Amino acid sequence: MKNRLYFLLVLIAVIPACLWAGPVEGLLERIDKGASKKFVIELKKGPNDFFELDQKDSKVVVRGNTYVNIATGINWYLKYYAGIHLSWNGMTAKLPDVLPPVSQKERHETDLSLRYDFNYCTYSYTMAFWDWQRWEKEIDWMALHGINLPLAAVGQECVWRNMLLKLGYTKDEINRFIAGPAFLAWWAMNNLEGWGGPNPDSWYTQQEALQKKILKRMKEWGIKPVLPGYSGMVPHDADTKLGLNVNKPELWNGFVRPAFLQPTDERYAEIAALYYSEQQKLFGKADYYSMDPFHEAENAASVDFDAAGKAIMQAMKKVNPEAVWVVQGWTENPRPDMIKNLANGDLLILDLFSECRPMWGIPSIWKRDKGYEQHDWIFCMLENFGGNVGLHGRMDQLLNNFYLTKNNPLAAHLKGIGLTMEGSENNPVMFELMCELPWRPEKFTKEAWLKDYLFARYGVRDPKIEQAWMLLANSIYNCPFGNNQQGPHESIFCGRPTLNNFQASSWSKMQNYYDPTVTAEAAALMLEVADKYKGNNNFEYDLVDIVRQSIADEARIVYNRTVADFKSFDKRSFARDSQRFLNLLLLQDRLLGTRSEFRVGRWIQQARNLGTTPEEKDLYEWNARVQITTWGNRVCADEGGLRDYAHKEWNGILRDFYYKRWAAYWKTLQDQLDGKPAVTLDYYAMEEPWTLAKNPYTAEPEGNCVDTAKEVYQEAFGTK
Repeated sequence: MKNRLYFLLVLIAVIPACLWAGPVEGLLERIDKGASKKFVIELKKGPNDFFELDQKDSKVVVRGNTYVNIATGINWYLKYYAGIHLSWNGMTAKLPDVLPPVSQKERHETDLSLRYDFNYCTYSYTMAFWDWQRWEKEIDWMALHGINLPLAAVGQECVWRNMLLKLGYTKDEINRFIAGPAFLAWWAMNNLEGWGGPNPDSWYTQQEALQKKILKRMKEWGIKPVLPGYSGMVPHDADTKLGLNVNKPELWNGFVRPAFLQPTDERYAEIAALYYSEQQKLFGKADYYSMDPFHEAENAASVDFDAAGKAIMQAMKKVNPEAVWVVQGWTENPRPDMIKNLANGDLLILDLFSECRPMWGIPSIWKRDKGYEQHDWIFCMLENFGGNVGLHGRMDQLLNNFYLTKNNPLAAHLKGIGLTMEGSENNPVMFELMCELPWRPEKFTKEAWLKDYLFARYGVRDPKIEQAWMLLANSIYNCPFGNNQQGPHESIFCGRPTLNNFQASSWSKMQNYYDPTVTAEAAALMLEVADKYKGNNNFEYDLVDIVRQSIADEARIVYNRTVADFKSFDKRSFARDSQRFLNLLLLQDRLLGTRSEFRVGRWIQQARNLGTTPEEKDLYEWNARVQITTWGNRVCADEGGLRDYAHKEWNGILRDFYYKRWAAYWKTLQDQLDGKPAVTLDYYAMEEPWTLAKNPYTAEPEGNCVDTAKEVYQEAFGTK
C-alpha cells in the first residue's frame, strides 16, 4: 500500500502541469459530450496573460497561463476555426468529429489582466431568479470570454441578516429592511428598504447554498470574486434603534432609503468588523470588495469624504491587508475627496460607461480632467439599462474610446476591461466585441471584424447576411459621439400612452440617431435566406430579434402618423392607423412567442421555480411582475417615475399589459373625435391588476420562428 502511494505521489510530481485540464474538461463536456477528447490542454506560465492555439496530430492544442485564458482560447478557436458561437441564447453545440486543424500556431496576449463582469443591477434585472443550473452556464460563459473578476453578490442579504440579528434587530425588523428578490440590487446600493419582501427563511437558505456553489466553481477556475464590502449602510432607524450618528438621505423616488453611518462614529469600525466577520463565516475572505458609498445621494454634503474613504479602506484592510476596494465611476462617484489620500493599488475604479460617458479623461460630459490620477481603473461597457429589449450599440465609439487608451498618460493605470450592463442576455455582438478588445492590440474597423463574427455566429459566410448586418452596424449599432442615450431605443409599445410618447422610461436620454426603415431593410435581407438556416439556433434568435426591432421601429412611425391624424381631426385615418398600431403590437407578441428568450413566461417561471411553497411562489412571481411594470407602488411608480424603467418587449406582456393600455388610450382619442369629453386614464389602476394576477405563462416557444417571422413581416410591411 505504501509503495502504491509513493508511486502515485512520484507520478503526480513528474507529470507536467500542462497535462492537467482542471475545470476545462468539465466545460468542454458541457458544451458537447466527448469534446474534451478532441483537445489537448496545456497550462503554462508566462509573463503576461496569453493563450495559444496549436495542433498535435488530430487534436487541437490550447495553451494558456490560467484556466480562464485557456477557456478564452477555446472560445477563439470555436468561433474562428469551427464557426461555433456560444452565447446566452445557446451554450451547447455539436462539434465536428474531426476538428478543423490549426495550420499555424496562433498566439494572443494582453497586459490587461483584469476582466470584470456585472453591475449590481444585473443581479436584479437579469439574475434575480437564477438557480445553479443557470449560474453554471454563466460561469462557463465568463470563462470563455476571459472574465476573471466578477461581482459575486448572491447571498449578501444572508450576511446582513446575521449581522443585524447580532445588533439586536428582530426578524420582523430585518424583513422590513431587506428587499425582495427582484429589488435586492437597489437595497444593496442604499436606494430603498424592504420593497418586495418580506423574504421567507427558505430564501436565505437557498441563496447561501447557491453562493457557496458559485464561489467554489469560481475558485476552481482561478476567478477572483468581488464580494460586497461594508461602506456604512444601516437601517434608516439605526439612530434610534442603535444610537448611531447617521446621515439620512432624502427619499429615492418615493422609497425610504437606508441611512449612512458616519465614518467618524465611534462604532463604525465595530459594525464594519461585525459585517466582515459574518461574511467570512458564510463565504470566506476575498481579494476584492465592492463598495459604492453615497451612490446617487444628493444630500451627502455633511459627510467628511476623506474620513469616509479612510474608514472604509481601514475596515476592509483589517479583513485582508492585500484586498482591493472596487468602486464604480458613476456620476459624481467616486468623490475626489474620498480617494485623494488613498494609495495606488488599494483602489480599483470601474469607469462604468466608457463607451459613451468616459470619466478617465477623454472628451465626454463626465470627463475628469486628471482622470483617476494615481488610481487603477477599468474600461467598462454599460450597453444596457433596465434590461430593456432592443438592438443597440456604439461600435465606432467603443473602438475609438478603447484604443485612445494606448499610450495615453491618463490611462497609465488602466488594468483591464469590464462588462457593467444593467441587464444581460441581449446584443451578443456587442459583448463579443468588447471581450475581444484586450486580445487585439491594434485598432481595427467594425466592418472587418463583423465579417468574421458572422462566420463565428452562424458557421457560414453568406453575402445577404453580411449585407443585413452592415446596415445594422452603420445605423442602430453605431450610436454616435454626443448622443448620451442610455441603452437601446425604447419600444413605443412599452411606454404609457400620451400624445408625445417618445420615451418609455422617465429618465431616458433617447434621441433619434438612425433611420428606422433600415431595420426593416435588414430584416428583409435576413428573411430572404432564412429557409436555408432553419435549425441554426443563433440565426433563428437573431432573425427574431431583428424582425422584432423592425416592427418596433415601424410602430413608432405609425404612432406618429396616428397622432397627426388626431391633431388634424382626420377621423377616418385615425381609426385606420390606430388599429394598425394595435395590429403591429399583436404581431410582435406572436413573433416573440417563438423564442423562449422573448417570453415573459420564462421570467415568471424562473421566479416561481425558486419558491418552496405556494405562498413563496406567489411572492416571487409578484416580484417578477412588478419589477418589469410599475416597479414600485403608486407613489413610486407615478410621482417617483419608476414605472416602465425595466419594461420588456416580451410575448405575453405585450398582449395582456401593453395592448390594454394602448387600446384604452386610442379609444379616449377616438371618443374625443366623436365629440365626447376628454378622459384622463389612471394608468396605475390599469397596471396593478396584472402585477397581482397569477394567470399562467409558459416558457416553451410556440410555432416555427422562421415561418412566423416571414408571416409577421409580410403582414406588417406587405400592405404598406
